[in-house]
Order: sequence, then structure tokens, then C-alpha cells
Amino acid sequence: MKTIWGNTKGLKAGQLHRLEKMYRRRVPPEYLVTSELAREIAELSLEIQRQIGLLINRAGKIAYVLVGDPQSILFPQLYEYRASPGRLRGIRCIHTHLKDEPLSQDDLTDMSMLRLDMMAAITVRPDGQPQAVHWAHILPGTEVRQLPYQVREILQPHQLAVDCLELIHALEREMAQIRSRPAFASNEERAILCSVTNAPRKKALDSLAELTELCRSASIEVVDSLLQIRKEIDSRTLLGRGKLQELAIRAMQSDITLLIFDQELNASQIRTITDQIELKVIDRTQLILDIFAQRARSKEGHLQVELAQLKYLQPRLVTKNTAMSRLTGGIGGRGPGETKLEINRRRVRDRIHHLEKALDEVQKHRQQQRRQREQRGVPIISIIGYTNAGKSTLLNTLTHSQVLAESRLFATLDPSSRRLRFPRDLEVLITDTVGFIRNLPKDLMVAFRATLEELQSADLLLHVVDISNPRHAEQIGAVEKILSDLALEHIPQLRALNKMDLLPSDTVSQLAHQLQGVPVCAHDRSSLPPLIEKMAFIIEKKSHRDAIPPDQG
Repeated sequence: MKTIWGNTKGLKAGQLHRLEKMYRRRVPPEYLVTSELAREIAELSLEIQRQIGLLINRAGKIAYVLVGDPQSILFPQLYEYRASPGRLRGIRCIHTHLKDEPLSQDDLTDMSMLRLDMMAAITVRPDGQPQAVHWAHILPGTEVRQLPYQVREILQPHQLAVDCLELIHALEREMAQIRSRPAFASNEERAILCSVTNAPRKKALDSLAELTELCRSASIEVVDSLLQIRKEIDSRTLLGRGKLQELAIRAMQSDITLLIFDQELNASQIRTITDQIELKVIDRTQLILDIFAQRARSKEGHLQVELAQLKYLQPRLVTKNTAMSRLTGGIGGRGPGETKLEINRRRVRDRIHHLEKALDEVQKHRQQQRRQREQRGVPIISIIGYTNAGKSTLLNTLTHSQVLAESRLFATLDPSSRRLRFPRDLEVLITDTVGFIRNLPKDLMVAFRATLEELQSADLLLHVVDISNPRHAEQIGAVEKILSDLALEHIPQLRALNKMDLLPSDTVSQLAHQLQGVPVCAHDRSSLPPLIEKMAFIIEKKSHRDAIPPDQG
């Protein structure tokens, strides 16, 4: 028995049987729907006083029979029919309207959001016969400000041969041509960024700007962004159904493959949003995890990233649904891989337990290394700072080394250590660390504890600040909050105010006084002597203090 979807409560056995028989029908490829089938659903729709819908695939087979209420129908989850970029879904909707009215805005929005091949409404006369057929299809290549569909001329019940399949193929050929243009031809993911918040507008815009930089680091092309300031955040979809529909239409017009939220989404929200929009949906946390997955080079780095990803995904592994299937592969799906995303909770817990044991061993090994360094008496300087502040560049210039340094967020993931000799014949070990960021995912903090605990043994924290960044004050606050969370406030700290060459000299002097730091240009060695002298002074002072026995201190 084929399933009748929707509002079947109260229908008679004979009416249900007539609905089930519709699954046996076939529609020739040139027809939108046959006249006979149009009459059949119009007559039954009037009889039961509910809209009836048929979802017809390109082979002319009726894939779904739907029953709604007098005003509308609801679509089931179309798991078998997926709309890939540059393609339509492969299924069209033919349904009835009990009154003499054209396609509704909901009809046209559903067609656009679901990327249906076509949408048609058969109006029903008082005698149960079809009166007219209103129909529309998606219009490729429309500008964002234009309607993304075309409503066609009204058809009479005997005029339903419209070369339906050929028209659908022509639409997809045009979509393919648009995708082949230079603006669309890149293999990068194309994303819309979305922020829904009750925070002040400036703070929300700053966060969106940072999300854009994160996307650049992940090789994602940001095509558009949407910011919505709301007093009350919709608990189901954050931004509400109307905005979600608008977002879906904008995504279709711009050939978007990815929707990225600046706020962390729970499992229910991801499922609800992906049920309504045919896109892969991820959040800020998942994007950061993905960047870490791309950058991990060492065995330890891979262990840490996989642990963080599994801890993030564990509460979201509720059922195997389209929401989870869209999280596999590509952006947001690196690391654990598709099979691990679909395993049950018990196996995920087992894997997490295994990773935690492996990282405990890493932690013990690092502790042994720290004890050996302490026995040798070599002071340690740890370079910290907001991501992309110039930490690796400064390490390279100070030590004449070649640590990877790129102008992108989280270019450094695995720590690097180099020796540095100060002018007064004092040798230190200077270490680069992973960059900090505001709202650093807690799962990353836990997974990277072995790395971050390296900071515990530091004699000096060299805090690199990008003073050319207009958000440097907030970035300093974010770094200091993480230091507080790690209980590292007791370690001496020196601020290196980087990128002084990008600001006027009087502004640099003012910031140096205000932030109590030393201005530098990380790639210009001639600017570093004042910083080196200050570091040497702090290390020597600490070494002298540590050398004095407690009863004489």
C-alpha cells in the first residue's frame, strides 16, 4: 500500500482507495498533467473539501500523493529527490485550489525554497470540474532584487501539453551556463553568512566581519550576509520562517552551497532549518573546527581536532536525516568522516574515550619534556595572541627561522619552538602557540589542553597585538579572558604592539602608552631591539627572583 501524506483524518475508505490508485497513473513527458488526472483530483478535492497535491517526477511517475486542508498542503521530506547546485529537484507539484484563485505566495515560495521543477494549481468549479491551471517555474539568472520565478499564462484543462520535460531541461541548461561563468566556476564553497542576535549592532557587525575572515581561511567564498537584530530569538530557527524563506530565495539566485550561522546551533535548530532549506547548514563553531581539521599536521594535532569534532557532533547525532547527511564531507565535515558521523552514540563515546586516553599520553610526554627543560634551567617565552596577529612572523624574525606564517586566521595550529640568544648571553626557548579567538569553542579548549598547558611552564607570555586592527581592544579582552580561564594571570606578560608601520607615529605612541606595550613591526628586525631588551630584562629579573631562597625573599 502506498502512503497518502498529510491530513487524511476523517476520509472514507473509498476516498482513500481513490487516492491510492493515483500512484498507478503515468503522465507523458510533454504534459504538465493529463486532463483526465486533473479532472480526477479536482472532483475528489471538492468532495473532501481539502486540497490534493501530486508530486510527479520526470519519468511521469507520481511519487507522492498529498492531502492538505482547504487552504494549503504540506510537503513531506523529499529524501529521494535532492537538488544539487545548478539543478532542480527533479519533481513538480500539481495541486488543487478549491476557490478560483491563482498560485499563492506560499506556493511560489515553496517552489523556490524546494527548487521544484514546477508548481501548478488547478482551480475547481462548483461542479467538481477543473476550471483553469495556474503554473510557474523557477527563472534562472534573476538578479537578487527580482522575483526568482516566472508565472506563466493560465492554461485551460485541454491545453496541458506544454513540452514539460523539454522546458525543465532548458531551465537546467541555462542554470548550468550560469554556473560555468567565471563568478560561479570556482570549486570553492559559496556561502551566505547569517547572524541573528540581540547584541548591539556594532558588536554584531564586528563578529560578522570576523566570520568572513574565518571563511577566507577555510577557502569559502562569501557571497552575501544577513544580519537580523531581534529582541526575541526564535528558538526553532533563530531568524523565523519569513526570513528563512527570503534567505532560501537569495541562496538559489546566487547559487549558494552553504549557509553559515554566526551563532552556535543545537541539533534541533540544524534539523529544523535544513528541513526548510535545501542547503548545508553549519555554525561558527563547526567552521572553526573545520579550519583546524585543514591545518592539523602532527599526529597530536589530528587527535586534538578529531576529539573536538566528535565532542561537538555527539549531541547532534540524533538520527540519520538530511540535516546530518549535509554535514558530511567538505566544509564542516572534515576529520571524523562520513561513516563516523552516522555511527551510533555508543561508538562515538568509545572513540572519544580512546582519543582522550591517547591525549593523556601526549600530556604525560609533554610534562616530562617540561621537567627536563626546567632541570636545564632554560627560560621559556610563549608567544600568545589573537589569531592572525603576527605571532609566527615575529617568531621567524626573532629567531631567523621559517615557521609557516600566512595572513589568515589559524595559520598556525601545531606549536613551534626555537632557541633565542639575548645580547647578554642569555639563551631562552621561544614558543609559538595556536591563535586565540573570541568565543573559542569549549570543545577545542578541552581537546587542546595538552597544548595550552605548555603555557603553564612559561616564564613570560609575549602577547602579540595587531594594533592596526580596529577591533584590537576587543581582541585583547578575548585573549585575557582565555588566560583567566586557564588560570595563567600570575605569569608575567609583555605586549608586543605589532604592525606599527600601518599607523601614524603619534597614534603608535599613544597606543604604546595606553596599552603599556612595545611597538614593533614583526617582519622588520630593526624594530625589535626595544622588545628584545624588555624581554631580557623581565626574564633576568624573574631568574634572579627565583634564585633567591624563600627564607631570604
